[in-house]
Amino acid sequence: MKTILITAIGGDIAQGVATAIRSEQMDYRLVGSDIHTQHGGSLYVEECFHVPPANDASYEDAILKLVLEQNIDIVIPVSEAELAVWITSDKLSQCSAQIVTAGKDVIEVGLDKLKTNEALQGMGVTVPWTVAVKESSPCGLPCIMKNRLGSGSKDIFTLYSQEDVKFYREKSSNAIFQELLLPADQEVTVAVYRTQQGKVGVFQMLRKLSGGLTSWVKIIKSEAVELMCKRIAEALDLQGSMNIQLRITQDGPRVFEINPRFSSTTVIRHQFGFKDVCWSLDELEGKMVEFPSDDMIGKHAVRTFDAVILD
Repeated sequence: MKTILITAIGGDIAQGVATAIRSEQMDYRLVGSDIHTQHGGSLYVEECFHVPPANDASYEDAILKLVLEQNIDIVIPVSEAELAVWITSDKLSQCSAQIVTAGKDVIEVGLDKLKTNEALQGMGVTVPWTVAVKESSPCGLPCIMKNRLGSGSKDIFTLYSQEDVKFYREKSSNAIFQELLLPADQEVTVAVYRTQQGKVGVFQMLRKLSGGLTSWVKIIKSEAVELMCKRIAEALDLQGSMNIQLRITQDGPRVFEINPRFSSTTVIRHQFGFKDVCWSLDELEGKMVEFPSDDMIGKHAVRTFDAVILD
């Protein structure tokens, strides 16, 4: 039985990854790592291990030691901070385990929202205007301001006036101003998977956000969105799974973010048959991937919450 290490197991994404694997009764032993123990990760894996933060000088040695001592066969890095280290570390490049990521190009572009915007423009994809807070003023108001690095839908501020710009600019110099895309109820999160043979699958979810997390989705299919996402996947040499965040405006779809990792919607789309976590593992075993049919279009799903008392 092979052993998989899922990092950042205290978070919802890693727990979703573990849930997807378990639901298929795949023959793997799952272990997790995180920077603290005050979470429910132990409910999803057989063992949890404490590791330093990714920006700590001892992180790489700690991970390599864990891989060796636990006979880890596959590592799934989940957090953006860890992904940034994995694609730049010479030490981790010597890791004996197989690593599941979306590929270096996707990670480098996706972790930096300004690079994302520039890369998309280079592909000929129409994007919202985006400028660095420390280098420029907004191209128009209202607009949004958000962190330049990382991904997710938290800490996003809508600015309506120059007073707002001045106030929020002082809070963060490493942020971006970006065009406010409307309408807000046309936000789509798109799961994109590219196989080792170069075949691309696209799964589109019209979504509602609550507290920065997807709380409701409706499965849709826009040909314009599908063609755009396939184009991006091929241009970035996607290897496995990524998420593309966009809004469908009156001028067509506009991508505002690329998440170079599995997503908080992993369990939702897995239940719909878009099983990107399991496909990644299947391909490591030399198995072929078959994308699901379109018979889920129009169906809805919601996120639910639970609580567990721990011993």
